[in-house]
Amino acid sequence: MRKLLAATLGVLSAIGGFVDIGDLVAASQAGARFGMAHAWVLLLGVVGICAYAEMAGRIAAVSGRAVFDLVRERLGPRVALLNLAASYLVTVLTLAAELGGVALALQLASRVSYLLWVPVAAFAVWLVLWRMRFQLMERVFGLAGLTLLVFTVALFWLPTDWAALGHDALHPDTAGQGSGAYWFVAVALFASTVSPYEVFFFSSGGVEENWSAADLADARSSVLIGFPVGGLLALSLIATATVVFHPAGVSLSTLDQVAEPVVLAFGGVGLAVAALAFFAVTFGAALETGLSAAYAAAQYFGWQWGKRVSPREAARFHSVLLVSVLAATLLLSTTVDPVRLTEYMLVASAVVLPLTYLPILVVANDRTYLGDDVNGPWLNLLGAVFLLVIVAASVAAVPLAVGTGMGR
Repeated sequence: MRKLLAATLGVLSAIGGFVDIGDLVAASQAGARFGMAHAWVLLLGVVGICAYAEMAGRIAAVSGRAVFDLVRERLGPRVALLNLAASYLVTVLTLAAELGGVALALQLASRVSYLLWVPVAAFAVWLVLWRMRFQLMERVFGLAGLTLLVFTVALFWLPTDWAALGHDALHPDTAGQGSGAYWFVAVALFASTVSPYEVFFFSSGGVEENWSAADLADARSSVLIGFPVGGLLALSLIATATVVFHPAGVSLSTLDQVAEPVVLAFGGVGLAVAALAFFAVTFGAALETGLSAAYAAAQYFGWQWGKRVSPREAARFHSVLLVSVLAATLLLSTTVDPVRLTEYMLVASAVVLPLTYLPILVVANDRTYLGDDVNGPWLNLLGAVFLLVIVAASVAAVPLAVGTGMGR
C-alpha cells in the first residue's frame, strides 16, 4: 500500500500524458483504424518517459529544486525563455482541451450541452488548485483515474481474440489507410506520451512533497509504477477499439463512441463507470496542466511557488494559475471542438519536445547539482537514443500533419 500511495504522483503525471481528452479519442481511433499497429508507440513512449521522469525526479530529490528552475540557471535566461514560451503556450492549449474534456464527460452523464459545463469545470479546477493540498490532490485524482481500468476489464469480458491482437501488434498493417496517416497517428500518440509538461509537473511535484536523496526509492517507485499504468490504460483503449470497431472499419470521433466497448460489455453500469473514468482522467489532466503552466512561469522568474505555501505567500504563482484557467475558458467559449483542439496541440507538442528533453539530459549529468547521483552510462545511452527519436518526431510532425490533413 505504501508503494501504491508513493506512486500516485506518477499516476497523476501519466494521466495527463497518456489519457487526456485527445488521447481518449485518438487512441480509440487508432485502434479502430489500424488495430494494434501502434502498440509499439506506447511501449516506446513508456520506456522514454520513465527514463526522463526518473532523471527529473532524481534532480528534484537530490538538489531540492525543480527542473525548470535549474534549466534557467544552467542554460541561461534566453534559452530558458524560449523553452518557457513554447511550454506555456502548449500547456495552456492543453488545459483548454482538458477543461473541454471534463465538460464532455459531464455531457455524457447528463445530456446537457458541454458548453454549459465549461465554466463549471473551470471553476471546479481552479477551486481545487487553490484550496486542496498537493498530496491529497494527487492521491484523490491519481487513484480516481484508475477507474479507466474498466476498459482493461472489458477487454477480458468481450469476445477477444488474443492471438489476433498479438499478431496485429507484431505485424503492423496500414492497408486501406495509407502510410502517411499511420505515421501521423504514430507521432501524435508518441507526443501524447511524452508531453512537455509531464516532466516539469513530476519534478515540481517532488519538490512539493519535499523529496530528498533519502526519497529516491519512492521517486523511482512513482516512475516505474505510475507511468506504465498510464501506458496500460492507453493500450486498453486501443485494444478495445480494435476488438469492437476495427473489423467493421468504423471511424470514431466522440466520447460516446469511445465508451461503446464498455457499454457492450457491462451495459448501463459500464456507461456510468466510463463517464466517471472520463471525468476523472480529464479533471486530473486539467489539474496537472494548470499547475505546470504556473510552475514554469514562477520557476523561471524566481517567484515563490507551489501549493506547499499559502496563496498569499505565492500570490504571483496563483495569479498565473487563475490567468491560465481563464485563458483556457475563453478559448473554449469560441466553441472550438476540444478533441480537434487537442489534435492540433499534439502536433505543437511534438515540435517543441526537444526544448524540454535536451535540458533535462544536460542537468542530469551536471555534478554541480547532483554530485555522484548523475546519470550512469547506460541511462545516458538510453536518454541519447530516445532524444534522437524525439528530434525525428519533432521534424516530422508538421509535414505529416499538412500532408495527411491531420491524419484524415
